[in-house]
Amino acid sequence: MSESPNPKFSPELTKDDSTEAFTKYEGSDVLEEQSTKVGVVTQELNRALQPRHVSLIAIAGIIGTGLFLSYSRSLAQSGPLSLLLCNMLIGLVVYLTMLSLGEMSTFIPQSGSFCTYAKRWVSESFGFAIICNYWFNDAVSVASDLTALQLLMGYWTDFHYWIISLIFWFFLLFLNVIHVRFYGEAEYWMAILKVATIVAFFIVSIVVNVGHNPMNEYIGFRYWSQGDAPFVDGFKGFCKCFVFVSFSFGGTESIAITAGEQVNPTRTMPRVIKTTFYRIIIFYVFSAFFIGMNVPYDYPNLSTKSTATSPFTIVFQMAGSKSAGSFMNAVIVTSVISAGNHALFAGSRLAYTMGTEGYIPKIFTRTNRYQVPYVGVLITWFIGGACFGSSFIGAGTLWTWLQSLVGVSNQISWLCIAITSIRFRRGLETQGRTDELAFKNWTYPYGPWFCVGFISLIILVQGWGSFDPWDVAEFFQNYIQLFIFPTCFAVWYLYKRDHFTRRPEMDFDTDRYHETEKDILQNKAEDEAKGFGKVVFYIKNYII
Repeated sequence: MSESPNPKFSPELTKDDSTEAFTKYEGSDVLEEQSTKVGVVTQELNRALQPRHVSLIAIAGIIGTGLFLSYSRSLAQSGPLSLLLCNMLIGLVVYLTMLSLGEMSTFIPQSGSFCTYAKRWVSESFGFAIICNYWFNDAVSVASDLTALQLLMGYWTDFHYWIISLIFWFFLLFLNVIHVRFYGEAEYWMAILKVATIVAFFIVSIVVNVGHNPMNEYIGFRYWSQGDAPFVDGFKGFCKCFVFVSFSFGGTESIAITAGEQVNPTRTMPRVIKTTFYRIIIFYVFSAFFIGMNVPYDYPNLSTKSTATSPFTIVFQMAGSKSAGSFMNAVIVTSVISAGNHALFAGSRLAYTMGTEGYIPKIFTRTNRYQVPYVGVLITWFIGGACFGSSFIGAGTLWTWLQSLVGVSNQISWLCIAITSIRFRRGLETQGRTDELAFKNWTYPYGPWFCVGFISLIILVQGWGSFDPWDVAEFFQNYIQLFIFPTCFAVWYLYKRDHFTRRPEMDFDTDRYHETEKDILQNKAEDEAKGFGKVVFYIKNYII
């Protein structure tokens, strides 16, 4: 592939010039032209995701089964305080991970994201292991969302609700084989609905807690001292909670995968990363707090082998009637579809990246006229559906397995991102290029090293409950991924006999993004906007 020319832009632009030029380019549907100094562009996807799409996807795109349904199992097995503390600890890990990932994805915004970075800056075998892990994660996430739909439908009827899951399975395929802008728009509007729902949940939770509930009594923190609460099953229960909370946070890091199809990623990605802390506090920690206050851990059918009821639905039902619970359950259904949509999008881009990186046949790099990697979409969609087909063993049982598999897979991904980040910064330091970073991880080196140590610890201890008493199924739920990851590493190492990339040899130029003329004009217009004009600019470009 030939290199794109390096356009020569005038460094001096008046405010009027920038406004006129920005207006001229705004809304263009053409693929943005990049300039690459000494590297080449290995991916040709359509940069059609606008900042407003990315902003809302980052805020609420990945919120789905993890937050709305997985908390039921966490609460039932571990208790309210374990749920809250695990959310705070995993939230810290995810925030530090996103700072590391944001630094790398702003430097090289590519759809392979940390999987590509792992290959370039650690080793080919390491890259192969992590991309297999994360692609499998996304495919299984599609299945977990379809399974969650069955559990949610059980709130209303005993009808063969797997039929409805199949209908939505085909709907997800439709959203992902057409223009990426349709994916962006669908996620944009569903994200707005999720944000509004969670805010409403906070208000309703307060109302329920102070007395507007079936008992007509002030609840306060009574459920924190009921039975075995606040730490159900002691330290063992606390350790169990980590894998389910990790499942809930899963997908936060996948926002970097959209960097390969973002408009102006060098400005959009840092903005997205900076909101991560607030998203974690508001959506996850606050939700865990209110759920623990209002829903007892031993609530009937909260989480069993055959059923699971969303704590969000329970709280709404406590506030009003069965119809209020039905409304919340319907909103959760749309959120689950959104999460499945995002998982299929991310998985298909990773399959495409495996093709461009030479891990699998080039047929996976084929795109349609909308520059969508349709082969990757079809394969990921099919594997997700095949995993969902295992629900004949029981939706509740399969749901537990999928939660554990995805939760551990997420932890391995965060661990690999931290390792890659350390290698990335050391390589830049060796080559004297640290000053080229447009966005710096302010916690380096302590943040990445903390993630390496803490994630390694929880991966080892969270399955402790399977040893006493011995439970074969629970053991494999928690530890099977620890066998799969090194196996993938060993397979590629035996095939290629590669070595760890030396710091002076690290490639920091291929796929390096350099701002287009439109990017420069937009950034200049944003920087020059003052007062209320800056607010209008932000709302127009990042929200509306």
